[in-house]
Amino acid sequence: MSELTLAIIKPDAVKKHVIGDIISHYEKVGLQPVAIRMMHLSKSAAQGFYAVHKARPFFDSLTTFMSSGPVVVLVLSGENAIKKHRDLMGATDPAKADKGTLRALYGTNIEYNAVHGSDGPDTAQFEIGYFFPGMDLVTR
Repeated sequence: MSELTLAIIKPDAVKKHVIGDIISHYEKVGLQPVAIRMMHLSKSAAQGFYAVHKARPFFDSLTTFMSSGPVVVLVLSGENAIKKHRDLMGATDPAKADKGTLRALYGTNIEYNAVHGSDGPDTAQFEIGYFFPGMDLVTR
């Protein structure tokens, strides 16, 4: 089933100049970018995006990190895009991520882990709408 998911190339990966490498990995597994934007999140925008984690102890450091530099936000389309992207990202902690996954390749630690991805259909819908409100996105 073709679906949409949100991906974010986080500030640490942008700083490492691996945007193109990461997008190439998406395309190699059949995930096609259908919307892309580079932006610098404000702290309040990062807090709004990660509001689901507000009560967690890492919330402040996460939102500070996500507003520390530019990010690249993408909508990816493809068969089983959410699962395919989650598998490609690897475990949240790059030290525990399988070899060849994006976090193993480009992440530094559990917080500076290079990429974000939606974890389910409802989350994907919210996250896509957060960054691409009102856009008519086409699945391929």
